[in-house]
Amino acid sequence: MVYLILVINPGSTSTKVAIFNNNKLIQEQTLKHEIEDLKRFPTIIDQLSFRKQVILDFLTEHRYIPANIDVFVGRGGLLKPLRQSGTYLITDNMIEDLKNCKYGSHASNLGALLANELARPLNRPAYIVNPVSIDEIEDIARVSGFKGIERISMFHVLNQKAIARKHAKSIGKKYEELTLIVAHLGSGFTVGLHHKGRVIDVNNGMGGDGPFSPERTGQLPTYPLIELCFSGKYTEEQVKKMLAGHGGLVSYLGTASGIEIENRIKEGDKEAEFYLKAMAYNVVKEIGSLYFAAKGLIDGVIVTGGFARNQRFIDYIKDYLALIIPIVVYPGEDEMRALAEGALNVLTKKEKIIANE
Repeated sequence: MVYLILVINPGSTSTKVAIFNNNKLIQEQTLKHEIEDLKRFPTIIDQLSFRKQVILDFLTEHRYIPANIDVFVGRGGLLKPLRQSGTYLITDNMIEDLKNCKYGSHASNLGALLANELARPLNRPAYIVNPVSIDEIEDIARVSGFKGIERISMFHVLNQKAIARKHAKSIGKKYEELTLIVAHLGSGFTVGLHHKGRVIDVNNGMGGDGPFSPERTGQLPTYPLIELCFSGKYTEEQVKKMLAGHGGLVSYLGTASGIEIENRIKEGDKEAEFYLKAMAYNVVKEIGSLYFAAKGLIDGVIVTGGFARNQRFIDYIKDYLALIIPIVVYPGEDEMRALAEGALNVLTKKEKIIANE
């Protein structure tokens, strides 16, 4: 049977949409939103009706009738820790938590809301697949060093697992048979230890943990951060924005663009070169810590995400690791296909739908 699947992946200033016939992509588009249009809405959640109409306009333009769509799939947002990876049915409780931003505000929260808004009037199923809050980490990895504060799992689950499965298939293995370190390099960086189908340790890509990235600080020295917070110069929200949005390369170089930084290096900008090397060094330290946490029993290191297209940056990483650990690079991401395949696996009964926990 052929299923028509609509995939929705909201970003801060755009909404990616794709139409699949089973696992065959037949239409994909990034629907960009003007900043002035978004400024009309006090919160991200207030953009729901606006973005829904943009998607409906896309369907009309390309002559897709919503009633002919079999399933709607949205990117998962900031939810409670979910102990099982896979495809989740969008429930009323999930909708309530996302609308109230109970676990944080992020554009990805709109993914489930949009899928639900489009599916419910048509009595069609609406799913999310491997949201960022999937939490498979082992208890020992939760210990932070201070009672009452635990390390949590918040990372690029969707792309990390999709690329890990893709790599396993390419070498004739099952994902569940391998132990891999997967580094997702985007605007934020997350590095996960995948062991026999579970991500048993990973840095929190949203909350100031792990290596710094183009837009995020990663882990900072504690005392100077405390002094900054109590300086009286910044509000709580301003500090959070510094850590995730205005940190990393943005704070050092004024840009998160790998292309711009590459051009600056080619023009002789030593500062740009230094901080790009420093970012690679931080990624190497994160990979190295997981390598030894796995006792060196690693089947490979996978590097993926948008910043993996920066060959200079990848070369810096390989310079440290290539003689010790095999490294495979999958530039970019394929989240749209991963979302579609998650839904298709449920529709074809390869996997069971997860209704709740």
